Amino acid sequence: MNGYRNFSELIQARAAEAPGREALVLLPENDGRVQPEAVSYRALDAEAKRLAGWLQDRGAAGERVLIVHADRRLFAVSLLACLYAGAIAVPTAPPGGRGHHAARIAGIVKDAAPCVALTDAREAPDLSQLLAGFGYGHLPCLAADVVPRSAAWQEPELTGDSVALLQYTSGSTREPRGVVVTHANLLANQRAIQQALGTGPDTRLGGWLPFHHDMGLIGQLLHPLWLGATSVLLSPEAFVRRPARWLEAVSRYRLDVSGAPDFAYELCARRVTEEQLAGLDLSGWRTAVSGGEPVRPETWRLFADRFAAAGFRPQALTAGYGLAEATLLVSGGPSGSSWRPREADADSLEQHRLRGPRAGRPTRSLLPVGRPVGSELLVVDPKTLETRPDGEIGEVWVRGEGVARGYWRRPGETNQAFGARTAEGRGGFLRTGDLGTVEDGELYITGRLKDMIVVAGRNLYPQDLEQTVQQVSQLFGSATAFSVPAEREQVVLIQELRARSHYNVSLPSLATAVESCLSKEFELQVGAVLLVRPGTVRRTTSGKVERAAMRRLFLQGELKPLHQEIKPEVQQLLSGGRR
Repeated sequence: MNGYRNFSELIQARAAEAPGREALVLLPENDGRVQPEAVSYRALDAEAKRLAGWLQDRGAAGERVLIVHADRRLFAVSLLACLYAGAIAVPTAPPGGRGHHAARIAGIVKDAAPCVALTDAREAPDLSQLLAGFGYGHLPCLAADVVPRSAAWQEPELTGDSVALLQYTSGSTREPRGVVVTHANLLANQRAIQQALGTGPDTRLGGWLPFHHDMGLIGQLLHPLWLGATSVLLSPEAFVRRPARWLEAVSRYRLDVSGAPDFAYELCARRVTEEQLAGLDLSGWRTAVSGGEPVRPETWRLFADRFAAAGFRPQALTAGYGLAEATLLVSGGPSGSSWRPREADADSLEQHRLRGPRAGRPTRSLLPVGRPVGSELLVVDPKTLETRPDGEIGEVWVRGEGVARGYWRRPGETNQAFGARTAEGRGGFLRTGDLGTVEDGELYITGRLKDMIVVAGRNLYPQDLEQTVQQVSQLFGSATAFSVPAEREQVVLIQELRARSHYNVSLPSLATAVESCLSKEFELQVGAVLLVRPGTVRRTTSGKVERAAMRRLFLQGELKPLHQEIKPEVQQLLSGGRR
């Protein structure tokens, strides 16, 4: 699989080697008699070249092209067409009816300045109207499914340094930033994924992750194509409506590799019924990847226990770590390598050290996220920039061929994040913003630098607070914790209740139980507890909790809790307008 100058050349080679082989198997949106749609490498290549010729006619070579598709086949065709045409693909999520999704698309259009938006005939009018509402009515919205005849496609001169796509970050704490991914970055990261997961042309892969996010785009669409393998795909909406459909796809199509963020495994464990479970055979699921958000040992145990009857092997679960700025994967390992929770002393974690448990003291369970693959990794003190030894927590720094070029048209932020140099003089590293440590060669991620809660000189990881509170009641769903700037920093905990669970339940008692739990486990007096409806806690497309966005909504008084307990000094922030 080496020797290709760019990703486009490789995909064309796959189509020439096995034109009739299934590249994609697209599962229908709803259960029923509708048959899956199979797309061969020949058909995918031909459709992409036809659209690429059309883009070249419109002068898109070297320009940005916005890709806004809910349809998985059209997304794949449009993405490959951009690569074939020498254009720069800019994948983004369809609006989805939510205001902040529409604002995100507008933010990406403002930053990337695309020459055209590719969508489909049904969605084009709505997308045009949305963009016009934000002042971008001049941007053509073209339907990729009704491409007219155009001049013949001409293969562009592309090198490894040519920009393939812009991966936009979530924008949860600032304006969306486009990560500049080159063809060389794509090829290098695909080699790393293969090394970590042991995949090959005969591997069956698939899942439901959205293609506008790196884990779905790089891992579940492009990696199978890079291998010359088959990807079995269902939509995110189909998974959310009925989580069992993911596992049914794994079972029916004998998938070897599939993955998702932690919340998806928990959702399956809680919502798959006994009847649905009885029809599953998960014995062939060799590698179940968990990534994209903190991996919880509790979720793994819950999932493994729930689906043991379907033949699922706990050793199949494996954790990985990555980020868009590194194209996707930074660390991972073969299945079974992560099934070793590390019990750590909670007080030591607050001092940025990984130490074993102490009798009578609180502990935290951490799972390793594998060994660095295809890249060099350091743990660095974020203030002194000194490299920290194994067992000491610091910021994770990475360098390698898979690390992206930088942020689109943001030289200052690029230099700050991508040009890091240690106090010892080692340069060229990406500062990930994630906190972690290395022990016995394995990476442990302990938190996010920007999310750290500092109260009375103590460093608290918000995910520790969130996960601990989950033990208070089975009625609890997602949660988020963050601090607000009162006279002293105050912690706010927003906790979702599961659907209809607040009926005949004492909400004040639940709030008091949350306060007692945090006081007992962390010696922390919480500033506010809000019990809210399902779906209130915002997440990125990869499943990460958007803590900064939730903090902003809280301070602006835009949340509508079912019940809340707020200290006067925190309430003053809301009424006084301090941000």
